[in-house]
Amino acid sequence: MSQQSSLLGCLWMAAGGLLFVAVTVLVRLLGSDMPAVQAAFIRYLIGVLLLLPMIWRMRWRLISSHSYGLYAVRGLLHGAAVMLWFFAMARIPLAEVTAIGFSTPVITALGAVFFFREQIRLRRMLAILAGFVGTLVILRPGFQAIEAGSLAQLTAAFFFAGSFLLTKKMTERESSGDILVMLSIFCTLALLPGALYYWREPTLIEVGWLALVALFATAGHYAITRAISYAPLTVTQPLSFLQLIWAVLFGYLLFDEVPDVWVIVGAGIVVGAISYIAQREARIARRARLQSPALPE
Repeated sequence: MSQQSSLLGCLWMAAGGLLFVAVTVLVRLLGSDMPAVQAAFIRYLIGVLLLLPMIWRMRWRLISSHSYGLYAVRGLLHGAAVMLWFFAMARIPLAEVTAIGFSTPVITALGAVFFFREQIRLRRMLAILAGFVGTLVILRPGFQAIEAGSLAQLTAAFFFAGSFLLTKKMTERESSGDILVMLSIFCTLALLPGALYYWREPTLIEVGWLALVALFATAGHYAITRAISYAPLTVTQPLSFLQLIWAVLFGYLLFDEVPDVWVIVGAGIVVGAISYIAQREARIARRARLQSPALPE
């Protein structure tokens, strides 16, 4: 893996994180009492409609039966995770949803070491651990009594980690576009039975908000898929912690969710760890470019 590829992976991951924070804000602004599984289903159904041009151009005959199996498993995992996330969003603050979600990159990075035998450098491991410690600092007051929303988000973190690990496996043979399309299709199918069971007539305003959610989330999935195709998960996952800073900012500006001292201290730990690892990756990439021989014209 080249250092330039590592840097591109980090940039794509940072962009994907910002897009998913925007998704979180939109779901909170929706403020609907719609069942979580129905909201998740409509979001992914709209996502499939947005991807129709890509679906039309896909070479379906080249997809193996083994790949279909992986796509189906990922759709089940990701669909369950999104449903639990919608449930949590309606019950706990924006910053807490994001903070609990930070167990996902820790689980994912460690899963990459265990399943894919990715080598993790000491500085990257320290960055992951520092981000995890920062998250624990933020959640310390909230864990005095674990609410249903917190438990749902924690469970979702494990499902999301499984989804990301499968994505990493699929990027070895599948294109980023195909992975994105198949995720939308299989998530929609996985959520359909529950959505039909709890279905109620949505309003036009709710459908409009969910359409925006689908747009930003689809772009976010594409960015993260590109990120993990450029670099190992142990490199890209620490950048996910930047979502916390954006979530705290939007929570304060839009929903009057004032962060307490623990959120501020934990965010400082996260920013310090991520800033260090990002600057180091950029420095290594710059050094590699300077040392590489010039190509003949």
